[in-house]
Amino acid sequence: MTLRGYIVRRLVYTFVLILFVITLNWIIFQIMPGVQGAIASLQGNTHATAAQYAFYEKQFGLNKPPLERFLDYFWQMLTFNFGISYQTQHPVINEIIQSGRLENTLLLLGSSTALSIVIGIFWGVVVSRKRGGAFDSFSVSSSLVTFSLPTFWIGVSFILIFALTLGWFPPGGVTPFEWTPNTLPSLPVQLLTRVQYLFLPMVTLTLVTYGGFLLLTRATMIEALSEDYITTARAKGLSERRVLFHHAFKNASLPIVTASALAFGGVLSGAIITETVFNWDGLGRYLFNAIGWKDFPVMQAMFYILALSVIVANLIADLVYGMIDPRIKYQ
Repeated sequence: MTLRGYIVRRLVYTFVLILFVITLNWIIFQIMPGVQGAIASLQGNTHATAAQYAFYEKQFGLNKPPLERFLDYFWQMLTFNFGISYQTQHPVINEIIQSGRLENTLLLLGSSTALSIVIGIFWGVVVSRKRGGAFDSFSVSSSLVTFSLPTFWIGVSFILIFALTLGWFPPGGVTPFEWTPNTLPSLPVQLLTRVQYLFLPMVTLTLVTYGGFLLLTRATMIEALSEDYITTARAKGLSERRVLFHHAFKNASLPIVTASALAFGGVLSGAIITETVFNWDGLGRYLFNAIGWKDFPVMQAMFYILALSVIVANLIADLVYGMIDPRIKYQ
């Protein structure tokens, strides 16, 4: 099969998978127990009237038959018109994009994911050459420790040490609360302030995630370094750096490509715990508040965006395989 034919087939499979995700996403929230936030807000209110219940049911389409609700929801997902939030009664897509939450999450998750991948891969390549030594043991142990520690514990510890005790960084938030569109400082001051507020949550997420890439890289590199072509490359007098990064890492990189693609695919999901601990106004904290309020349109939109991101990331990884390893045949 040619590359073009493979891409067409993968695109068709991807579209079918997206349709399945949309359908499953709707079924999950239909069978979920409890009352949706729009109606639950009236329960316990002795002054609520039948007219108020009817108003909410009509506004959010809860009075429609299940099939009609599903068709409306299906079209909303395909057109990225995620409906109205039960909590704020504003369009969900506006609260995701225009509120700055998407920008904040991309900044936090994008930077921490890129750092964890770069640090984990480079460190994994280095320790694979020193397998069994003290540096290898220290690297593996430290990565397992940071990978296993609760994210909220690391975040709270950083706030206690670097924010409250030393006063080096702000304890939370995205920017100073006194900032308004009419009182914005100069661009360099804005960038420096954003970095100060970003640093602690970014380091927290990096510490939690880099260990997985280090261990994966180390394992694949150790297997690659035991191959005969590595012995041949060293016998030719090639430098150890060239042997590690040009020969061994290139052949050991396929699992790392998949892990990296899926990591970036999860960027739009937000970091619920980290964003909550540091009061970071991103998509993760937005989803956390929606769960507490049973804001189904917000939860459906966030779960759909996350699934869609992972599906697209997996598709990109499949297409990149052939560029990295020419031995792979598209079938």
